[in-house]
Amino acid sequence: MREMGHPNCALPNEIRPLDDTQTLAGPVWTCSGRIDNTISDDESLMSWTGLLSKAPGGSVLVCQPNDSTIAHMGELSAETLNHRGVLGYVVDGGNRDSDFIRKLGWPVFFRYFTPKDVVGKWAVESMGEPITIGEVEITTGDWILADIDGVVVIPQSMIESVLNKTEEIMSTESELRTMILNGMDPQEAYKKYRLF
Repeated sequence: MREMGHPNCALPNEIRPLDDTQTLAGPVWTCSGRIDNTISDDESLMSWTGLLSKAPGGSVLVCQPNDSTIAHMGELSAETLNHRGVLGYVVDGGNRDSDFIRKLGWPVFFRYFTPKDVVGKWAVESMGEPITIGEVEITTGDWILADIDGVVVIPQSMIESVLNKTEEIMSTESELRTMILNGMDPQEAYKKYRLF
């Protein structure tokens, strides 16, 4: 994507997988929220469950919580979203009930652990609207690719060209690897393929 003129595609490296053996890929559906110490427990849970109700199956929920103090995912929410067919969750924030979610096998990529939850503290501000995480602007309909190395966002307009270029590079890398394993000098291999 850097070669295609889109260098800002990786989310901050603090966002890590809960289970580093899992991968996550799919179309994005965004949300954002904020701390609000004036709301009641009921108001915060109505806001949160409204988000759970609207998150579309077949998507990756990506959240900018604008907060670094509480968890923005937990056991019951993860189980609910998984049951509704949401593919996974990426959040620039916290996670709790981590052992349960890991055993559930539902992919979560997050920044920190904490036992503190959203109740009486946090409200949803937007759903389906553009958000920014780090230096990356994310829009509903973009694609997420995430694994142990981190999270990459592919803009919707680039998906086909990125996939085609990726297939081309993977094919060339396979050929290059074979040449090196058969004795070709690595620098000579780079000169031939201009890839490494």
